[in-house]
Amino acid sequence: MNFFTDFATMFWEYRSYFLTGLQYTLWLAALGVLFGFILGLFVALIRMSPWGIIRFIGHAWVEFLRGTPMLVQLMIIHYGLSYMFDINFDPIESGAITLSINSSAYLAEIFRAGIQGVDRGQSEAARSLGMTQGQTMRFIIIPQAIKNVLPAIGNEFVVIVKESSIVSFIGVTEIMFQAGAVQGITYNGMMPFLIVAVMYFIVTFTLSRILGRFERRLQASDNR
Repeated sequence: MNFFTDFATMFWEYRSYFLTGLQYTLWLAALGVLFGFILGLFVALIRMSPWGIIRFIGHAWVEFLRGTPMLVQLMIIHYGLSYMFDINFDPIESGAITLSINSSAYLAEIFRAGIQGVDRGQSEAARSLGMTQGQTMRFIIIPQAIKNVLPAIGNEFVVIVKESSIVSFIGVTEIMFQAGAVQGITYNGMMPFLIVAVMYFIVTFTLSRILGRFERRLQASDNR
């Protein structure tokens, strides 16, 4: 009983720390998925280009970002660019950029699978109506592909919420950073991180349930 009392007491006493950190976490995750969505769609189209060199660039982008730890990417963006090229970002900017480009690599593959999964008859029908390849992709293929992969995009958002914890390494006051601050104040090495774990679980569980319901509604609309 004392454990739950201590848990609730610490959360309430330092709620401003935890809730402020949660705001930064959700904000960074939203930015990461938003810009990752835009960049990922662009990279997916590059990977499907008829020109080999363009496809190679897209392939290299995806493989490098998926094959290296996000923490390394964060260090390169925040410290490496400053050291090598005098390009300086504040911690929030570095965190948002890292999450965006990392997310773009995974979303690019999701989009590519979605585009390739659209029935070729759709393209042929659009061409028969006189639409160009660009118009067909813009008005016919991409909207259907995005609808088909929306659940996967939502899952990526859940993943980014959890992976955003790495930005605490460069001083962004997200939820893990705030847990460390509370730990330093209270000298309690366990309870602040248990509170953070529960907060992460509540957020990701809630998002997963919302996404699951949304996916079922999409399936129901497709079956009509």
